Amino acid sequence: MRKLAIALLCSLPFYAFAQDFAEKEVKTEVNEVTVFIEGAQVTRKKTVELPQGKTVVKFVNLSPFIDAKSVQVKANGELTVLSVNHQQNFINKLDKPKELVDLEAKLKSIDEKINLENTYLSIVGEQLVFLQQNRDIGGKNQETSIINLKETMTFYSTQLSALKLKEIEHNKNIQELSKQRSDIENQIKTITSKKEYPNGEVLVKVDTKRAGTFEFEVSYLVNNAGWFPTYDIRAKNISEPIQIIYKANVRQETKEDWKNVKLRFSSSNPNSSGVAPELKTYFLNYNSIPPVYNIKQGSNIAKGTVISADDGLPLPGVAVMVKGTTIGAATDVNGNFTLTMPSNGGTLVFSFIGYKALEMPFYGDYMNITLEPESLALKEVVVTAYGVNAEREDRAFSGRVGAQTKKAESIKIRGASSLAIPSEMVVKQTTVDFEIKTPYTVLSDNKSYAVDMAAYELPASYQYYCVPKIQKDAFLIANIVDWEKYSLLEGEANIFFEDSYVGKTLLNLSAANDTLSISLGKDKNVSVNREKVKDFTTKQFIGNKKEETRSWLTTVKNNKNQPISMIILDQTPVSTLEEIEVQIQDLSTGKHDKETGEVKWEFNLEPSTKKEFSLKYSVKYPKGRKLVIE
Repeated sequence: MRKLAIALLCSLPFYAFAQDFAEKEVKTEVNEVTVFIEGAQVTRKKTVELPQGKTVVKFVNLSPFIDAKSVQVKANGELTVLSVNHQQNFINKLDKPKELVDLEAKLKSIDEKINLENTYLSIVGEQLVFLQQNRDIGGKNQETSIINLKETMTFYSTQLSALKLKEIEHNKNIQELSKQRSDIENQIKTITSKKEYPNGEVLVKVDTKRAGTFEFEVSYLVNNAGWFPTYDIRAKNISEPIQIIYKANVRQETKEDWKNVKLRFSSSNPNSSGVAPELKTYFLNYNSIPPVYNIKQGSNIAKGTVISADDGLPLPGVAVMVKGTTIGAATDVNGNFTLTMPSNGGTLVFSFIGYKALEMPFYGDYMNITLEPESLALKEVVVTAYGVNAEREDRAFSGRVGAQTKKAESIKIRGASSLAIPSEMVVKQTTVDFEIKTPYTVLSDNKSYAVDMAAYELPASYQYYCVPKIQKDAFLIANIVDWEKYSLLEGEANIFFEDSYVGKTLLNLSAANDTLSISLGKDKNVSVNREKVKDFTTKQFIGNKKEETRSWLTTVKNNKNQPISMIILDQTPVSTLEEIEVQIQDLSTGKHDKETGEVKWEFNLEPSTKKEFSLKYSVKYPKGRKLVIE
């Protein structure tokens, strides 16, 4: 109540003072938009003719989702901006898109036709009841002639047949109309949410020294917009550079269309997984067991359906993001989503206009998500802004994320299957912006628009990687140095190898250091097999000690027509007690990490050749104890 009273006190002087001001209503178009990972900064410019003296310039038909604290105004000329006020107009609501209006008109027409068909059906039903109730002819004590009986049967049969056919026809019409109605409702859901929103307004008090025309620039942040990066990664073979096509997937439902605007993207804020497995340290103790790896098809793929709690229908266009990253996706027309997850899992954030945001941890199972509607509570807010007069005319307009900029160093850019939209990367102090040089249109329909921002050709070294203890597939890894200068963000990537689509992977930058390793998926032309050698798997007693020996043989074969470089990982147990002794007997020139137990073989393999690697170790421990050993 106290906050509300303060807000009212702040707003009352404005209206009391505004009564002495002339008011001019101004309609503007969106000129520039900077889209952040979450939210967007919108800039509108307009030349306004004003009389001498004090005037309230009212900018109308703005988004209802403006962050009031972010509103800033710049005005050039001999005038002073006295104050800026943001408010919501609940009386004059925003106009609906023409496509939505047309669809709603069709929906109303179909409803009227369905009601008419139901009325006809009701009439036919009453006629059938009347006909059946009046089947008797003659009285109880009167005889009916055969001629009358035949005439009655003919009449009854004719009328009954006609009515039944009409009933079938009307039911058929209702079914067809209901299907059309369902299709239109689904199309409406892809355009916008069902709620109506107020008209956003920015009121600017100005004092002009003389009459004339003045240039205004209004900027503000809006919610219900954002973007996430995705990539197409193409490798023709393991001897040529790798190509990365950098894409921005932008969506917005701010209730204002961005038509032919100067667009920027800022970094501030099939189903087979291409994510290579990782070993867990094998700690050996009496009460421990070897690491367990639950490998299943698509184990790094998050899948699910998002529905609305109020009607149980699927929600298309819901933003699905991995919390704390730029990895994201959006639900399709049936409310389904698919997203490649980091190898260490994470929390998914679901957000959609008019619904409460929801966070859910990813456990690897199919996710059924229900979003709860939230009521819109937008109140008038008085905001602080700065005035611009003739002496401060060339003051730079600063956004919420301000920083000095510099152009990025020259990078070789080339197209893939089509040319990328002309763009320029601008590196700021804390963020990176991509400026799209061609005017771009993004409608307020919550649909995802993919914008190709750049195509990089990067020198890469290729190496195969396999952990046969977990998974016997060989993953092709592309290693890229100096990757930082390309300002990449975490995101999903479609993999194309040797001109074929091989699946999805994840561009995981959090684990990268000087070299960025990108998993290009599995290559079936490199076969790996790991099996236990039974002849060397023994158990014997030595004094008061028990000794167990384990031996593993790993075979690698290169079925490709070119040599390859490869890494094979395996492991030995790591003792955590002095009475448990692990002895390495054979590593086949592999490198052994005593702290983690990891065994690494790094080698080159010629075409149509194979190599074998032996891993053998023994474990000694007191014979009165039990120990689980692989």
